[in-house]
Amino acid sequence: MTSEFLKYQAQTTPHPLGMEISHANGSYIYDTLNKAHLDFVAGVSACPLGHNHPKVIYAIKQQLDKYMHVMVYGEYIQEPAVELTKLLAQNLPNPLEKTYLTNSGTEAIEGALKLARRATGRSEIIAANKAYHGNTMGALSIMGYEERKQAFRPLIPDVKFISFNNDTDLQKITNKTACVILETIQGGAGFIKPINGYLKKVKAQCNKVGALLILDEIQPGIGRTGKLFGFEHYNCIPDILVTGKGLGGGMPIGAFTASNALMSQLQDNPKLGHITTFGGHPVIAASALATLKEITESNIMQDVLEKEILFRKHLVHPLIKDIRGKGLMLAFLTPSDHITNSLILECKNRGLILFWLLFEPKAVRITPPLTISNDEIIKGCKIIISVLDELQQQ
Repeated sequence: MTSEFLKYQAQTTPHPLGMEISHANGSYIYDTLNKAHLDFVAGVSACPLGHNHPKVIYAIKQQLDKYMHVMVYGEYIQEPAVELTKLLAQNLPNPLEKTYLTNSGTEAIEGALKLARRATGRSEIIAANKAYHGNTMGALSIMGYEERKQAFRPLIPDVKFISFNNDTDLQKITNKTACVILETIQGGAGFIKPINGYLKKVKAQCNKVGALLILDEIQPGIGRTGKLFGFEHYNCIPDILVTGKGLGGGMPIGAFTASNALMSQLQDNPKLGHITTFGGHPVIAASALATLKEITESNIMQDVLEKEILFRKHLVHPLIKDIRGKGLMLAFLTPSDHITNSLILECKNRGLILFWLLFEPKAVRITPPLTISNDEIIKGCKIIISVLDELQQQ
C-alpha cells in the first residue's frame, strides 16, 4: 500500500510518516501489523471524544439510514443541522446566535472574512504575525508567516499584521479596518496564550473604530481548553466566532457564528452571499451534534483541567524547557528542532503518537482526545521521558 500511497495520493511533505492504518478505538490507533499507538494528537485536535466513540458512531449510523445529501445548504430543513446550530446558540453568549455550517475550518474563515467586509463596507483586514487560519487563498493571505505564502502570491489585498500580545500595535486598528482576526490561543506559533487582558483590549479598539473582531477557535474550541470555547477564559466575546476541527467529532466540518443582524447580510444584496453544496451535511451534522451534546452534558471539560495538571506533573525533564498552552492544548519546547524531531520519530517507534507545530520547530504537540484516561496520560509521558533520557545521553 505504501507505494500506491506515494504514487497516487498527493503528498504535503517530502517525508510523510506513512503509518498504514487498520482501525482506531478510544485513545489508540492500530496499524496493519496490529500494533497499538497511543494517540497524543487526536487528528490534530479533531477527535475530542477519541476514536469510534459509541454515541458518535450511533448518531452517524442512525442518520445514514434516513438520508444523506438532499439539497444545497440552506434550502431544505434538515433536523441534524437545525439541532446543531440551536445547541451552539444555547451554549454561546449573546449576541452569538446564528451559525453558518461549512465543510472545513478554513472555509468558515473565508465566510467570516466575507461577512466582515460585507457588514462594514471596508476592505482592510488585520491579522497577527505567526497566525494560522487555513490554506485557501483568503486564509493564506492572513497567515502571518511569509515563508509559507511567498510561492502563492499575489494574495488578497489590504491585509496588515500586528504582533500578538503587543498593546502598541493596537493603534494600527483604525476606521479603515473591516475586522481583526486572531486565534484565541495562537496554534502554529507555539500555543501562545493572550496575556494582560489582550483580547479585551483588541475588542475595545475594534468597538472604538467600528471594526469587527473575529476569533478563530478552530483549535481551542469544543472543550479543549476546559471551557467550550477558549474566549470564555478571557472575558472577550467576538463579533464573529469561527470553529471547526473538534466540532465534527472526527468528521469534516467548520462553522462561523454571529448575531442575527450580522449573519442576515449574507442572504441578500447580493442573494447567495455565501453558498456551499455540502455545508451542514446531515451525517456530519449528526456526528457534530452527538459530539457537542456529550461534551456539554458530561464532566469532560472539568476533567480537561485536571488532566492538564497531570501532564505538567509528569512532563518534567531537563530537555523540556517550557510547556505552553491551556487544558489539553499543550506544547512543550525542547532545546532544538533536532531533539524535537528525534523525540517525535522515536516515540512513534515505541507506540506513542506525537506531532509538530507549524511555525515553532522546537515544539512538541500534546493534543490528545479529551477522553484520554489518567493511566494513558502517565503511560505516554513515561515514554516521552525515557526517550528524552536517551537523547540527553547522546
